[in-house]
Amino acid sequence: MALALAGLALGTALIGWSGAGRVLAGVLRVGWRGFGLYYGWQCLMFLPLGMAWDQIARGRGVRRLWVFVWGRMVRDAASNCLPFSQLGGFVVGGRAVMLGGIGWALATGSTVLDVTAEFLAEVAFAGIGLGVVLLHDPASRLRLPIELGMAGAVAAAAIFIWMQRGADSLFARIGGRIAAGRFGGTKERLDALGRELAALHAQSGRLALSFALHLLGWMMSGVGTFIAYRALGLPVPFEVALAIEALLSAIAAATFLVPAGIGVQEASYAGLGAIFGLPVEVSLAVSLLRRARDLAVGVPILLVWQGWELRRLRAPRIPT
Repeated sequence: MALALAGLALGTALIGWSGAGRVLAGVLRVGWRGFGLYYGWQCLMFLPLGMAWDQIARGRGVRRLWVFVWGRMVRDAASNCLPFSQLGGFVVGGRAVMLGGIGWALATGSTVLDVTAEFLAEVAFAGIGLGVVLLHDPASRLRLPIELGMAGAVAAAAIFIWMQRGADSLFARIGGRIAAGRFGGTKERLDALGRELAALHAQSGRLALSFALHLLGWMMSGVGTFIAYRALGLPVPFEVALAIEALLSAIAAATFLVPAGIGVQEASYAGLGAIFGLPVEVSLAVSLLRRARDLAVGVPILLVWQGWELRRLRAPRIPT
């Protein structure tokens, strides 16, 4: 909560400093047509992201594409609209696919592997962004910090994968603690999760395909940023929009504990846009437009998910 409040204060200060009137005027200039295109593109992005998660589960013989597309929608909606960090979104997304008939061990294990594949794709996407920055300004002072950050991300990814190995992995223990308060037979569930993770890791081809689909999703997010700047009346080159989104994703990953990236997102758009000579007020308007899109997409998803949960709770239990 403290991080969220600090981020909110930072975002408010940035908007006030750059001129709240100009920022809001830019957002209002988008119009329903521009916002509809931006909104629709975000909805389309859920398909490759859900397919990436589905590919992980198919390694265990489970083929339920739309369950995993829906789970990904709920995951992102929770991360963007609720006062949780991204970790909370992972838990909520896993719960959503369980409601779709996916077992606890597979839901948890596939979430871990899907997040791993997405993180690796995010590192590759950040590398693309760095390449664009260096082409724009080979002597950029950001070169060393970004390169160090990427090296740290690669190391973190390697550790992340290593920690998933075996039944005694950190993720199995976390899953067991979650299960302890909700399920009986925690030790058995830990063992099942360990076996599930090992089996999923053995499907290297599907992990590679999941990585490729996630990279496609990240590239599509760059197109979304391109659409946003264009909707605000600023003809930004595509490679610039792609670089801004790529480096923004890297910053968001490093600050994943901040709920919904409040403040971090606004500061990142302003700073990254300035690298390419974009007006600060326009970049902040893009951030506000993104917030509006996330709420417009996420709130209905969360309402449907909650309705599904309530329906399940009210369903009569069959005595055993």
